[in-house]
Amino acid sequence: MAVAQSSDTGKGSGFKGVMNRLTWLDRLLVLGVGLLVAGSFTLVKAGGAGQRVVVERDGKVVFNGVLTEARRVTVNGPLGPTVIAIKDGSVCVLSSPCPAKVCIRTGQINRQGELLACVPNHLVIRVEGTPDVENDYDLISR
Repeated sequence: MAVAQSSDTGKGSGFKGVMNRLTWLDRLLVLGVGLLVAGSFTLVKAGGAGQRVVVERDGKVVFNGVLTEARRVTVNGPLGPTVIAIKDGSVCVLSSPCPAKVCIRTGQINRQGELLACVPNHLVIRVEGTPDVENDYDLISR
């Protein structure tokens, strides 16, 4: 009985085998995509230092304050009270009645545009920068 052998060309398998099969143009494309991904992380962190914290429940603002004033704020949601701490220019969730506690594990936020959300308790906490009175609009239409 004859056993069929694979027609392996000797280029190997795994990562090394894949790299051996790539042309220089493929490698250039992979490098370009990698640089774009790395660059996008710097754009995400490009927001300036936050000045204010806004807490919303079901789309309505329930608390608005400055990040420079240390305080604890309790906001009631459908599941119960969520305690938010503002200290040293940052905001975090100290306690929440939600089951997964993702909002607590997210940690502190302090840059404009960053968000904390407690979805089961219908809360969104966002950090904003200084308002730009000259460009205080999202869209202009004629």
